[in-house]
Amino acid sequence: MNQQIESYHQTQTANDRAICDLLYAEICFHLPGSEHKLWHGHPVWFLEGNPIVGYSKQKNGVRLMFWSGADFEEEQLKPGTGKFKDASVFYNAIDEVDLNDLQRWLSKAVDIQWDYKNLVRRKGVLELVIQK
Repeated sequence: MNQQIESYHQTQTANDRAICDLLYAEICFHLPGSEHKLWHGHPVWFLEGNPIVGYSKQKNGVRLMFWSGADFEEEQLKPGTGKFKDASVFYNAIDEVDLNDLQRWLSKAVDIQWDYKNLVRRKGVLELVIQK
């Protein structure tokens, strides 16, 4: 595990760390070609420089966020503010993490990507990444 992410996990309560450890293991397993690092203070995974998925401890629990999740058509994932295409789910216990849902979402995260990597260059305009 990346040392910065390990340090992030160590700052969590035992309950939240268990959730983070499970998410880390599953995301790494299902996105083997991805880069992952601490980004803006939270663990985030990237495909070709584009942020795909990450998690963070927030007031409502551990938030699992998919940058393009609003287009996944998944009832459990709640869209963000509407300005971007993100969607999230919150966990407060490890048994709330449904591994089948997580695997399906991670698969969709590979197939459905909005180009956040070039957002600044495009002056805030998101474009859909066409998968090969």
